Amino acid sequence: MRRIYVIGIGAGDPDQLTLQAVKTLNKADAFFILDKGEEKADLTQLRRDILDAHVEDPSYRLVVAGDPERDRKTSDYSPAVDDWRHRRAELYERFIAEELGDDECGAFLVWGDPALYDSTLGILEEILERGTVAFSHEVVPGISSVSALLAKHRTGLNRVGRPVQITTGRRLADGWPQGVDDVVVMLDARQAFTRHLDQDLFIYWGAYVGTEDEILVSGRLSEVSDRIEELRAQARARKGWIMDTYLLRRD
Repeated sequence: MRRIYVIGIGAGDPDQLTLQAVKTLNKADAFFILDKGEEKADLTQLRRDILDAHVEDPSYRLVVAGDPERDRKTSDYSPAVDDWRHRRAELYERFIAEELGDDECGAFLVWGDPALYDSTLGILEEILERGTVAFSHEVVPGISSVSALLAKHRTGLNRVGRPVQITTGRRLADGWPQGVDDVVVMLDARQAFTRHLDQDLFIYWGAYVGTEDEILVSGRLSEVSDRIEELRAQARARKGWIMDTYLLRRD
């Protein structure tokens, strides 16, 4: 039976792969990569760099296809994401059915950890439910952008006896979550930290964490919010894309 590995590759630093991830990389016959266009070509290159650094046998196959476009202009967020995931599922299904022999192993390289705000596992489940191609799959955890961010800032994720919540910028824009004083925010294209939040909140912010383009800022929102906005705009203009994560902490 075909076998699929979903491998967490960390936030961008090839040195942050786990030993389990490295061993699993060396089991794969083919690696499946989505090309996100010229603007994000360095994301594809980072994956190639990881393979060059850790795969001993260079005879593996690299299967690259264009990532389906998501409708980012519609106000109906959930249907747009569902449609995008269905089209990705069709592409992944072709990867598995057409690019792998019956007894071969393929791998998807997932930024950070596959269990945290990534669609790969859900897409594979959708393919299995269709029943058109049979395969088994295994998940290898990775160092998430959250873990990498907090390590860089030398702070913890939670405080003693207190919960922490991980959410999106879209959710934070609706208001501060109840019952928590520590909130990790991901996927924040709207810079929700600038919107009507307590300016005494402390922020630990990072972009491109684990790469040579890494940017880190920490401090009270009242003191560093404008600086983060400026750095974020400059980085996005320079690279064409940005991946950032931050922890907000209330005293």
